[in-house]
Amino acid sequence: MNRPAPLPARIAKAVVLGVWLLITVFPLYWILITSLKPTSEIFAVPLRYLPGDATLDHYRELFSFASFGTYLGNSLVVSLVSAAVVTATGVLGGYVLARFHFPGRGALMLAYLVTQMIPLFIALGPLYLMMSGFDLLNRLSGLMVVYVAMLVPFSTIIMRGFYERVPAALEEAAMVDGCSRLTAMVRVVVPVMLPGIAATFIFGFVQCWNELFLAIAFIDSEETKTIPVAMNSFITQYDIDWGPMAAATVVSVIPTLVLFSFARRYIVEGLTSGAVKG
Repeated sequence: MNRPAPLPARIAKAVVLGVWLLITVFPLYWILITSLKPTSEIFAVPLRYLPGDATLDHYRELFSFASFGTYLGNSLVVSLVSAAVVTATGVLGGYVLARFHFPGRGALMLAYLVTQMIPLFIALGPLYLMMSGFDLLNRLSGLMVVYVAMLVPFSTIIMRGFYERVPAALEEAAMVDGCSRLTAMVRVVVPVMLPGIAATFIFGFVQCWNELFLAIAFIDSEETKTIPVAMNSFITQYDIDWGPMAAATVVSVIPTLVLFSFARRYIVEGLTSGAVKG
């Protein structure tokens, strides 16, 4: 029987966790109150840890003058579509790599891993030429194509790992009962894989939602800007518009919070499924 830790150890653990939580949460709190402060209070000395006269002017400015609603919609479309395509491709590709042995399987896996080691800026030149040649610059569809190509290798590797933890006997039993391999995969294996699928989808969504480097290289028009590109425009040569930028940050966090709140159970199961073998 495990004995409880001594009281001093538990107190020390609680203090360390409390300090760590404070360090983690404080930046988010500061961004929130900055978005609610009038511009004059943002630069007030001494610092004010509560807004003296809270205002929503920065949020009104975002949606009234900066067309932030358009940027928000663009980011949602790009992130949702890209994450869905990446997840679907990963589900199929991961199944093939986990269940079939064919010539070049190891080389394909190695190629997928190598692509994750290549810095994005090395591929920027060729990507830009390809995007320009196919007339995909300043198009959301072009950005989706690049994001899918960037994330498919990693999602496939992740899904392969989840498939290898599911006994092949499940779909074999379904095929004995008359199901095709595809039907057995969809009806028997995929429901068991929901935590992994959810984790893969959320990973893809967050990567696309936060990505700036490629978006700023391929998107320039106001109609097709995503949120990271729009937020980058608040930084000028001589100044940073902190109020609207803080408000934009708060708004941009909301979709990811909503997504995580709905899928938190699947995320925890997906991230911990490898800890215990079935």
